[in-house]
Amino acid sequence: MNEPERPSPAADDRKSFDAAKRSRAIAMGNDEGVSTQAANLLSAVRTYDWSYQWTWLGLPIIQLPSDIVAMQEIIWETRPQLVIETGIARGGSMALYASILELLGEGTVVGVDIDIRVHNRSALENHPLFGRIELIEGSSVDPVVVNKVAEMAKSVERTMVVLDSDHSHDHVLAELRAYGPLVTTGQYLVVADTIIEQPAMEDRVRRWGPGNSPATALRAYLAETDRFVKDEPLEAKLLLTSSPGGYLRCVG
Repeated sequence: MNEPERPSPAADDRKSFDAAKRSRAIAMGNDEGVSTQAANLLSAVRTYDWSYQWTWLGLPIIQLPSDIVAMQEIIWETRPQLVIETGIARGGSMALYASILELLGEGTVVGVDIDIRVHNRSALENHPLFGRIELIEGSSVDPVVVNKVAEMAKSVERTMVVLDSDHSHDHVLAELRAYGPLVTTGQYLVVADTIIEQPAMEDRVRRWGPGNSPATALRAYLAETDRFVKDEPLEAKLLLTSSPGGYLRCVG
């Protein structure tokens, strides 16, 4: 049997390499056996709060590793000048976005949270990347807060939004309606923790859960607008993600 012809060392194979990656990711995402194994693993590690075990540049980042890498890819590719995030938690995601923007040489991360605890604020304010971070304390759906963020978005050409605060249906839907219009063409709208909609993944007593989650809010919002499409190849390769179906690119 003849071996496949290999490209010469001087050949630029980046396009074919990227195409092959995309094809394999989609095939993997369609593999029910692999998807089942991934779901079983995520269910098993919930007991150990796996998403709480990571840091980014010294700050806790409550995300799964694949979601962290995905956000890095998105920001590097799309180069947003403004990243808006609702829900600051312990600040690690703010540091992640700011670190990529720092490498790109421009951009600001705006974090909105109804309660920025003193120790978390202090950690962010003393972080080397705080020059690219702005904190706003208040409800993400308070008209005063929304208007302030919207004014900031008016001053740039490329705006990305990440929603990761109160995960109840009504709150996330209100956030989507407030911040979705700020996302510019080519940029991303990321709705975190859509995995809550899967019963095996949300077994704690909270105000949200299956039927009352970011996923239900996102479905309702997508029925109202045609500005966003799911990034299927990205979703397919994530496998271990807290936000299935939550990565959307703005198509105008």
